[in-house]
Amino acid sequence: MQEGAEQIAEPAQQDPRTVPPEDKIYVVLEAAPLEVAKVKDGFHLLNCDDHKGLLKKNNKNIGDYRPDICHQCLLTLLDSPLNKSGHLQVYIHTSKNVLIEVNSQIRIPRTYKRFAGLMVQLLHTMKIRSEDGQYLMRTIQNPIESHLPAGCRKFAMSYKAPRQVDIFDFATSLPRHAPVCFVIGAFAHGMVNPEFTEETLSISGFPLSGSVVCGRVCNAFERIFQVI
Repeated sequence: MQEGAEQIAEPAQQDPRTVPPEDKIYVVLEAAPLEVAKVKDGFHLLNCDDHKGLLKKNNKNIGDYRPDICHQCLLTLLDSPLNKSGHLQVYIHTSKNVLIEVNSQIRIPRTYKRFAGLMVQLLHTMKIRSEDGQYLMRTIQNPIESHLPAGCRKFAMSYKAPRQVDIFDFATSLPRHAPVCFVIGAFAHGMVNPEFTEETLSISGFPLSGSVVCGRVCNAFERIFQVI
């Protein structure tokens, strides 16, 4: 078993299957740089700190390899009361066009090293299961739109977006009991602009990390769903 694969399931406060799709918030972590390569001591998740030589040798932009950003975002999302109450569904879309479904009951490893081991296992076996056989993470078929409920509104999040909104006011303006999806970049530099979203929004006058954006989105909808 790869390091990081143990103790990764924990019961949510509410079974997400009891929450109807129209009362869920969908978050897609976009362009996450999750890429596995074989090095001297086995398979590793490529990152800018540990694999500079290999990345340079293959003419890769070292700054693009920040899988720790995806790790930070997942910790924020899955530790949130919004997730524990069953109102959140998370997907990861990697820079290599792999789409990953994340079970809300997974316990993401706290340390990056264990997280990296878990991602290596996932990208090799295409699935991570709990001891009782439940899928905790698995690769699924693109496109993401086919996994979102009908009528789901889709928004990308970027500091460079032409429209800036207060995220709570914006969330309040959306129809109740209508699904909504937010696409948040899981990379270090650039702008999220997937074709399937209807608009790109900014939620601050300052550039924010992906993890902070995830936290703000969760907090806004926790207030709407009255989740404490």
